[in-house]
Amino acid sequence: MSPFNRRDFLKTSTAAVAAPTLSLAQSPSAHAQAPQPATPNTSPHGVTHRLARYVVQARYEDLPVPVRHEGTRTLLNWVGVAVGGSHHETIGCAVSALAPFSGPGQASLLGRHERFDIMNAAFVNGVSSHVFDYDDTHLKTIIHPAGPVVSAILALSEYHPVSGKDFLNALVLGVETSCRIGNAVYPNHYDIGWHITGTTGPFGAAAAAGKLLGLSEQQMVWALGLAASQPVGLRESFGSMTKSFNPGRAASNGLFAALLAAKNFTSSDGMIEAKRGWANTISTKQDYREITEGLGQRYEAALNTYKPFACGIVIHPAIDAAIQLRNEYHLAPDQIVSIDLRANPLVLELTGKKTPTTGLEGKFSVYHAVAVALVEGAAGEKQFSDRAVQDPRVVALRQKVHVQVDPAVLPEQVDMLLVLADGRKLYRHIAHAVGSLEVPMSDRQLESKFMDLAEGILPPDQIQRLMNTCWNVADLPDAAAIAQAAVPAKT
Repeated sequence: MSPFNRRDFLKTSTAAVAAPTLSLAQSPSAHAQAPQPATPNTSPHGVTHRLARYVVQARYEDLPVPVRHEGTRTLLNWVGVAVGGSHHETIGCAVSALAPFSGPGQASLLGRHERFDIMNAAFVNGVSSHVFDYDDTHLKTIIHPAGPVVSAILALSEYHPVSGKDFLNALVLGVETSCRIGNAVYPNHYDIGWHITGTTGPFGAAAAAGKLLGLSEQQMVWALGLAASQPVGLRESFGSMTKSFNPGRAASNGLFAALLAAKNFTSSDGMIEAKRGWANTISTKQDYREITEGLGQRYEAALNTYKPFACGIVIHPAIDAAIQLRNEYHLAPDQIVSIDLRANPLVLELTGKKTPTTGLEGKFSVYHAVAVALVEGAAGEKQFSDRAVQDPRVVALRQKVHVQVDPAVLPEQVDMLLVLADGRKLYRHIAHAVGSLEVPMSDRQLESKFMDLAEGILPPDQIQRLMNTCWNVADLPDAAAIAQAAVPAKT
């Protein structure tokens, strides 16, 4: 690959646009650039108790209307991806392995006919919701918070009836808990190799389930302590079935913690912040202010985002650029001579697989993602299937993708230069991809995503009813209606 720089892009491009200058402070995910020095709060004492007190006392009526709406969007997106992933090979393996040992049929498996006990149902639904890598993302930490939280409380709600308002309040509180704890240790914790969704997810699931169980402050402290003892997930698993295992296990671990705490199973009172507690053991950075400051005033749950593309968030800018150029210039694969990207180092660190052989591996290949986006004009779950990864047109085109990493490029940005057979050079700069906080998916786009995911699993009229049930969660007398509406009719 011949070297190039931004000046070359701008000088030779027929589609060049001026790129805005962004400071690190302006970028919601800018601190993903490099590990931060350890900066522990000078007064970490009591963090677990303060967080527990907030969760126990927080009421649905206290949630601002925009936060309620974002919580509802989180629910809709989660149900869609859980139904959509319900017949993936990964779920078949899990159901086959666990069915002989699952207890009474207390809770639904979304998109399927089987019923499992609530612990195993939480696990399977958590795996299903993440297997496409198409779920929600808290961009500041790259946490996928809904998987552990909603999987736990939806299973619980089928066994322990709760109102829709209580369910939505618990969902928001669980997401808030996971993301605040993640903020305190990210990015160092992630850079060490932990899968942060699996390590913070038990806290969110425990807080949400504990809220629905009516835990006292002391019991909530114990639930958070039990969650701290159950981190799960390593980044080495990315590209395999185990990546989706992590949020599934986080869901069941958090639910396990809340159920034990409800019966006064004790833990340390400072399991998050103690010298030998979770944060100090699992990360080289601890900023406890991120956990406790502004509780009930600022909401990390309001910063949740939703993926238009079924793969790691770090390659969404490249996919967005590829689709834009393909559609704008009506490109065919055989017109393209080369595809050059200038991207953040995280792109190759996380998605550097050059020759993926399965759909799951394709989700961690920027080469496949760009190639399939240019060939098919989309990057949904169908574009990250075994079929798409093995498509000869995609395989040929990904050989033409070259990536130059540059720390000056923020994680949410990319520069793309296409050289065509007729000599044209097409350039596109992406400052914020569709699906980001700056360019969010609309409610209608989320519905389109939902319908595409559920197609073939549920009939069209049931898909519409299920979406309506999610949108109107706060009016439900029994939140279990969500799970029941997501089960296909037996034929």
